[in-house]
Amino acid sequence: MMEQLMDYVKPELLIVTAVLYFFGIALKQAEFIKDKYIPITLGATGIIICGIWVTSTAHFAGAQDVLTAVFASITQGIVVAGLSTYIHQIIKQAGKEE
Repeated sequence: MMEQLMDYVKPELLIVTAVLYFFGIALKQAEFIKDKYIPITLGATGIIICGIWVTSTAHFAGAQDVLTAVFASITQGIVVAGLSTYIHQIIKQAGKEE
């Protein structure tokens, strides 16, 4: 499954997965946000970070380019946030004894 997800992530944005993973750990330890809101917070943060990358590397010649950048930012942000949550769950489950 991990390989399939990797097909959808731009290689330049893989580092965002690690950033979101550690940000999620920090949010969990800070306890100022409920656990159920951490995934949506990571998703929004991922979209913002990916949006910054997309707008800094894109050339906008028209409305279609802007909409393409918005789409890429949203989809990449969601995928990297999902990967960070997936990695967290793998680590969490690997530490459990059955």
